[in-house]
Amino acid sequence: MSIYPVLALILASSAATASAPALPPGRWDVTSTVVELTVPGVPGFLVRMMRGKSKAERKHLTLGQGIEALLIPDPKAQCRVDSQKVAGGRYAQALSCPQKRGDPMHIARVGTYDRTGFVGEAIVTGITPKGAMKIVLNQRAARVGD
Repeated sequence: MSIYPVLALILASSAATASAPALPPGRWDVTSTVVELTVPGVPGFLVRMMRGKSKAERKHLTLGQGIEALLIPDPKAQCRVDSQKVAGGRYAQALSCPQKRGDPMHIARVGTYDRTGFVGEAIVTGITPKGAMKIVLNQRAARVGD
C-alpha cells in the first residue's frame, strides 16, 4: 500500500449536528499539516519529507452556514461521520474512512472554533498490510476571500 493515496485521503478529509453561529460567507481554506507520521513499510526519508507538509482544501460557505460546513468530509474520501459535537466553541468528531483493502481508517478530530474559523488536531489510525499506522495532523480553517 502506497502512502500517497492514504495521505491524499486524510488530508482531503476535513458533518452536521448542533447549530453553531453562522460564519462569514465566502472562500475558506481548511489546511492540514502533518505533525507525526508512523506508517510501517514507508522509508524513513519519505516520513521525514512529509513531516511539516501542508495541504489546503478549499470550501465555499454561503450565508447562514456554520462551522459544521467546514467539518464536512470531502465526498471523494467516502468517510462516514460516526459522531460529532459542535457546541460552546469546541468541536469533536469521529470519522470512519474505507480503505481499498482491510478495515476502515478512523479519524478523531478535536479543537476550538469561533467566527474566524477553527484550530484543532486530527489523529488518523488504521491498519496497513504491514501493520498499524498513525498520522497526526494540525488543522486550521480560515476565510481567504469572497
